Amino acid sequence: MPETLFKPGHTACAGCGQAVGARLVIDTAGKNTMIANNTGCLEVFSTKYPESAWCVPWIHSLFENCSAVASGIEAALKYLGKKDTINVIAQAGDGGTADIGLQAISGMFERGHDVLYVCYDNEAYMNTGIQRSGLTPTLTNTTTSPSGSASLGNPRPKKPMPEIAAAHGIPYVATASVGYPQDVQKKVKKALSIKGPKYIQIHVPCPLGWRHESDMTFDVAKLAVETGLYPLFEYEYGKLVSRKIAKIKPVEEYLKVQGRFKHLLKNPDAVKQVQAIADYNIQKYQLKSEA
Repeated sequence: MPETLFKPGHTACAGCGQAVGARLVIDTAGKNTMIANNTGCLEVFSTKYPESAWCVPWIHSLFENCSAVASGIEAALKYLGKKDTINVIAQAGDGGTADIGLQAISGMFERGHDVLYVCYDNEAYMNTGIQRSGLTPTLTNTTTSPSGSASLGNPRPKKPMPEIAAAHGIPYVATASVGYPQDVQKKVKKALSIKGPKYIQIHVPCPLGWRHESDMTFDVAKLAVETGLYPLFEYEYGKLVSRKIAKIKPVEEYLKVQGRFKHLLKNPDAVKQVQAIADYNIQKYQLKSEA
């Protein structure tokens, strides 16, 4: 067995999907990797001074600029003639990606840096108190989009970050889920084999913020995919390839195991609204299996 490059002993919550995702990414990328990591849960629980879970060069950036830092690393490695032997990864959570860091990401894509950007998508600002982000799903109960008599939760749709990345004309964009570890590894490996900017968005359940049991992380992650609420697909040089769903499940199966959606279960119209989102994804990304 190869040595893991993301060590145990960090302070992530039990069942943290982001910790699983980070280990899958770095173990696939290998030891010849440099990482720029912005502020967020992953930075806090994996690098509490004077300790670190990372066994590769790792740089903490500001909340908004891991893409800019990674761009500088890549440019320096090119100047030194070492880029072909070292992978550069920029990584952040959903808030640091879809909101605070979007401008720097766009600049990195536009300039064509040979960097893999990884978004660990746990669908809210978990580190600072479970506030909604641009990647929070519609009707989710968060501390800044609470459900109640006047609201069913987050009123906005989940921002289509993979499409925003693909619109830059970059060679590789993919979504993945920790519920499918081998798929994550395959996509990271493929991304790193391609020159130029790449983007992978990994769905990482958060037991604390999503309010599910800590031993259900993989089950919850799989349900997001099996309902069509989190489609798995790739854009390779603009061509869409999707992971088909053998048996599509109703969204209630996903909603009922998470406290953040508890308020929807007694509202059939709200459940229909969420089901419509899943149905749209299934049609748009051609997720239904022909078998």
